[in-house]
Amino acid sequence: MPNEAREDRAVKNYDVVIVGAGHGGAQAAIALRQAKFDGSIAIIGAEPELPYERPPLSKEYLAGDKGFERILIRPAAFWQERSVDMLLGREVTGVDPAARTVIADGEPIGYRHLIWATGGNPRRLTCAGHDLAGVHTVRTRADADRLMAELPDVAQAVVIGGGYIGLEAAAVLAKFGKKVMLLEALNRVLARVAGEPLSRFYEAEHRAHGVDIRLGATVDCILGEDGKVTGVRLADGETVPAQLVIVGIGIVPAVQPLLDAGAGGGNGVAVNAQCRTSLADVFAIGDCALHANGFAGGAAIRLESVQNANDQANVVAKAITGQGAVYHAVPWFWSNQYDLKLQTVGLSLGHDTAVLRGDPAARSFSLIYLRERRVIALDCVNAVKDYVQGRKLVEAGATPDRTRLADVRIQLKEL
Repeated sequence: MPNEAREDRAVKNYDVVIVGAGHGGAQAAIALRQAKFDGSIAIIGAEPELPYERPPLSKEYLAGDKGFERILIRPAAFWQERSVDMLLGREVTGVDPAARTVIADGEPIGYRHLIWATGGNPRRLTCAGHDLAGVHTVRTRADADRLMAELPDVAQAVVIGGGYIGLEAAAVLAKFGKKVMLLEALNRVLARVAGEPLSRFYEAEHRAHGVDIRLGATVDCILGEDGKVTGVRLADGETVPAQLVIVGIGIVPAVQPLLDAGAGGGNGVAVNAQCRTSLADVFAIGDCALHANGFAGGAAIRLESVQNANDQANVVAKAITGQGAVYHAVPWFWSNQYDLKLQTVGLSLGHDTAVLRGDPAARSFSLIYLRERRVIALDCVNAVKDYVQGRKLVEAGATPDRTRLADVRIQLKEL
């Protein structure tokens, strides 16, 4: 029955149930309505808030530059006008593919099509003291709000993890005048996602802003008194005083209910080119979707980005409305730290050559990655023109001369 939930033996049924109220879940509902889908839609979200943007949590929202209303994906009226039911503050703990139901806080909810868009949960430390007050992750609005409420009483902070979340959080803390130490277990920051020149550039920038970056550093335990963090003890025995600790060591995809129901996967739930899982009429999108990616040489990967979540949501909407579509989109990412805007296009995974274009000392440059002479990715720091023009090189799998790539007098579009 269009635009209305169908009642059947006390089970509320929808034509489409979307589990997850992040970017992917919101975009799936938006794309369905844009495709003139007139069936009933419900979004089930574990948080009480309407869908909102996640990247600003460790950037503008944490810094106080953007209020919550400004990071809502759409206002409340938008969802009401499009008859999208918001079932918020509910956790889905089970899926019954035979009965076509999900269990949300003990209540069965029926579906014709199920879209799993749960993202992931922050990976947590397993050492002693990991659960002390003052130890934070930054994944939800509530996480960021708790952290911000404590900041006035914080003089020293430790950030564990040298990925984008850790670096962005360190930049905000430094902006607030806190004494910050960042711990990275590997020998450089961003080691899993970027080339060494970019890592060394960001290490130098953070140190110039007073952040004490320790590489090859691991945590022995978190110290505390009266249930509150007081410091971090490193594996080498050094004790670092801290009134606040931020843990940014990745996520664990939130897919256990689907795996328990028989879906294929492991590190995420496996999907095909239409984002279908192995369960009938069950799709998965976003951070939790394990898919073969043409820009990673066909390897099965998860992409943790807004772009990926939105693009996969659009593919699913087309599949549900009978339009042929497969997922094949150039990945892109961004990160804001201090006055630096990093824009990345493509995946540098497996590159065999990295070409430096421009001078890092000028704080505007690009790092161009090649595999077997083909351009596969670019990291562009304060270099928007390179990012825009370089995207076409990645899409085309271009094989330009490396000397010309490095020559800033030659625009990338000429190659």
